[in-house]
Amino acid sequence: MLDRLVRPLVRTQIQLLTKTQSASNKLMKLISQWLGYLGVQADVTQLQTQAGKIQISVAVGKPDQCSDSEWSQILCNINEGNPDAIDNTELTYAQMPTPQQRKVEHLLAMIIHAGNPTIEQEWDQLQPRLLAFDMNASLLTGIKTALHATTTLECLLTDLEPEVAAFVLSRAIRVALIDQQITPEEDTMLKAIYSAIETKAKV
Repeated sequence: MLDRLVRPLVRTQIQLLTKTQSASNKLMKLISQWLGYLGVQADVTQLQTQAGKIQISVAVGKPDQCSDSEWSQILCNINEGNPDAIDNTELTYAQMPTPQQRKVEHLLAMIIHAGNPTIEQEWDQLQPRLLAFDMNASLLTGIKTALHATTTLECLLTDLEPEVAAFVLSRAIRVALIDQQITPEEDTMLKAIYSAIETKAKV
């Protein structure tokens, strides 16, 4: 499962950092290594502590799954863009076609139910936390209704648009980690949603 794979690795690295006098160099290498697992070429160029936190500067190269033309366009957008401009490129629930909205509602309902089979009795306690995860009232209403519906994961992932899948995955991970652990059922669903994104990205 995701948490069982990642958490021991993180704990091991924390212990190593407490025992080495060259913690700065070690952490810089670790950050580059972790980003490398995601296919991102990155070098930490500066690392310092301030106010109980670690501040870093990172030089990022072209990700493995990014084409040369895409990378050139990204660099161009950064150089020519306005850093104070409002970003309207991220897909919102309201912008999705209705069939995609229904898929989002059911997928998130399945994740919630997988982590807490008695969620129907505890919805009032969970709802404020979901609102904090950038889920508006309309989406929560749809999720609550979907908790009582019956469908399959395979059916929901069929024709799920990549941007919609990314929207679901980011929120599904946060929902799954509410109780600080990921159940086997949650893990299966998260991997399936990620696979749907990865598969469509290769097309």
